[in-house]
Amino acid sequence: MNYQKISEAADYIQSRTSISPLTGIILGTGLGDTFDIMEVSEEIPYENIPHFVTSTVEGHAGCLLFGTIHNQPVVVMKGRFHFYEGYSMDEVTFPIRVFKLLGINLLIASNACGALNPNFKAGELMLLDDHINFLPTNPLVGKNINELGPRFPDMSRPYNPGLNQQLKNIATETGIVLHEGVYAAWIGPSLETRSEYRFLKMAGADVVGMSTVPEVIVARHMGLKVVAISVITDLCDPDHLEEASIESILKHAARGGVNLKLLISKLMENI
Repeated sequence: MNYQKISEAADYIQSRTSISPLTGIILGTGLGDTFDIMEVSEEIPYENIPHFVTSTVEGHAGCLLFGTIHNQPVVVMKGRFHFYEGYSMDEVTFPIRVFKLLGINLLIASNACGALNPNFKAGELMLLDDHINFLPTNPLVGKNINELGPRFPDMSRPYNPGLNQQLKNIATETGIVLHEGVYAAWIGPSLETRSEYRFLKMAGADVVGMSTVPEVIVARHMGLKVVAISVITDLCDPDHLEEASIESILKHAARGGVNLKLLISKLMENI
């Protein structure tokens, strides 16, 4: 990771927008098309931003949105980067580094995931309380950027307890089903086998996905507050496993995305 490249990307973005965001939001697979709770001022394609890579996955539009939600200045990633796309961890997490230089102090991450917990249903939401990193590397491997954070950041509470409680209160008030649990990050892009699902359940995971954890690690490295919400798009019962398709995943992501928007909107209103 090169601090100069981060600065160059941030400088370019600041030349294109008058918004100084305090919150960064990542929209996961299939969640970008319905994100209409925001008043958008500017839209910047990833391909125009120095040192950004591009999204290659269906359901990831590939642009930054700048604007406000309830008068709170935000930057939104409409589509993210995944390690399985062949990008390095530096490339996957580069936007979060840039967001820090733009001035954010809170990261809200979302993702589509498969449910290991038998009590979860497709279309429901899960608030991340913790995670397990099964990816083959960590985004902090290599020379530390001291300007951004310490060599050995603490990860005992990666997800902000106070904001998590706010989200649970909002869910109760609005009647949204919001589970809380542990997210396992798996490399992909192939979905897991029955034996891998059994292993993940034994390890203590409630859901499994292919993103989020790298961004959370670098966010915490930089001292950002973090909350993350998973939209459950498929059920991963190894004894009754059905083949999942990108079409069904996107369908359930869109359904769960309605409640995700409401949670984020209410949180931004009361933050």
